Amino acid sequence: MTSARRSTPAAGHRRSHAARKPLIAGLAATAALVGAWYATAGAAPSTSPKLTPTTTAVSLSAKFPYLSAGYNNTREWTRTATAVAPNGTLRVAWPAADGVHVTPLTAAGKRSGTDTVVKGTKEVGGLVAHNDGFALLTRVADTNKWKETAAAIVRYTNGRQTFRTKLTGTATNDTSPTLDGQLTWNGTKYGAYFVVHGAGGFADGHFGDKLSYVSAKGAKLGGGWSWGCSHNEGIALHAEKTGAFTSLCFDDWRSGLFVSTGIGAPDVAPVVQREQCWAGYCGGTYPGRTGDLVKSSGGRYATAFASRGAASAKKNPADSSGRGWTVTPQSSTHQVAVAFLKDRNSGPGKAIRLSHTKGTEHVNVRLAPYGKDRLLLSWESLKNAKCKAGTCTGTFTGTSFRLIDWNGGFKSATKVVGTRITGDIAVQKDGTLAWASVPVKPSYATPLTGASPTTTTLQIARLKP
Repeated sequence: MTSARRSTPAAGHRRSHAARKPLIAGLAATAALVGAWYATAGAAPSTSPKLTPTTTAVSLSAKFPYLSAGYNNTREWTRTATAVAPNGTLRVAWPAADGVHVTPLTAAGKRSGTDTVVKGTKEVGGLVAHNDGFALLTRVADTNKWKETAAAIVRYTNGRQTFRTKLTGTATNDTSPTLDGQLTWNGTKYGAYFVVHGAGGFADGHFGDKLSYVSAKGAKLGGGWSWGCSHNEGIALHAEKTGAFTSLCFDDWRSGLFVSTGIGAPDVAPVVQREQCWAGYCGGTYPGRTGDLVKSSGGRYATAFASRGAASAKKNPADSSGRGWTVTPQSSTHQVAVAFLKDRNSGPGKAIRLSHTKGTEHVNVRLAPYGKDRLLLSWESLKNAKCKAGTCTGTFTGTSFRLIDWNGGFKSATKVVGTRITGDIAVQKDGTLAWASVPVKPSYATPLTGASPTTTTLQIARLKP
């Protein structure tokens, strides 16, 4: 239930860890879970917000394949993206057979018009809503040695395409067979951060990441980088009014989550958390199912992610490049962790693990601002987890919400809710959180083989602090 289905070359990369050439440059389980969380961060306040979202059903004009096969064919939500325009209206992007659809909604989450179908596109890599339309990070057809797609930003204004800017190609020796990306906007330019596949040059055949800046009219700008974390297993990006956009990446070579703001991913990138990251062990891509990057009014940042932790972490002596790390995980299941950065360029020193339930797998970990000084933490729980090669199956017991403060302390009890979160969360002017999901109960008991089931209904959820 990750971002759009991977092509065969990308799937091979992202589900196995081969030798590399060095590159220089159910609610019963809930009670037990709650107890474990209380022991971590102290009991919640005696009076807590209800944390009950309101929902609105939106009929779709095409079938939406809402599951994707992740690492080891684990079931993941196909990514949707919800974004809010300055005038308060919403847009929701979701993929279908005829291209990515962008559905216009009122501020209350009701359909306000017909879909814009962005023909010839695959995957929702990020969405920015404007009063007169939207910008979409997606993939389009391309000609290259791997016969793979290119990353592109597509802008629509008043129902018409105004630009389609490719961000990869033969001139830069790269493709993008899967984005796992983010698109942000600071009022004057876009930042697009996404996965690339080397198609010539020093990185031929390898996977890394790329950060591109594009003007309001679709022109490529300076800044960013052509090759960063490699392989990149997860991306987070936050727009800034000036300077480099704040960014994080999961890197499987150096094994962990790193701050890549303005520097790509050299060896000196600040460490957020060491993790055993190869083959999907990091818990899933940021946009698809892991965390987010939230900025406080004082300039700090918070992120949440599914973590197996690090019982030990050391340089890999067998790696002649000197970049590789070997990490022994602290647990076989992924637990919920948060980390706080003092600014856009610094690591936290240490992440905070908020759960300690060894038999429970935690997926779809997400974080969003909740009012002025709290954060909404959400996750899905799988009891009786059986883990192999970094991924787990188990019995779904629910989607949980909990409030924390900017030190990781609990500010509410755990609330098991009926809605799901299958993609990016929009923050409206009054602080209301809005997102799209599929109104089905997920199953994580077996891998996904064959085609995804489809739906013609999305559920728009809204939660007001």
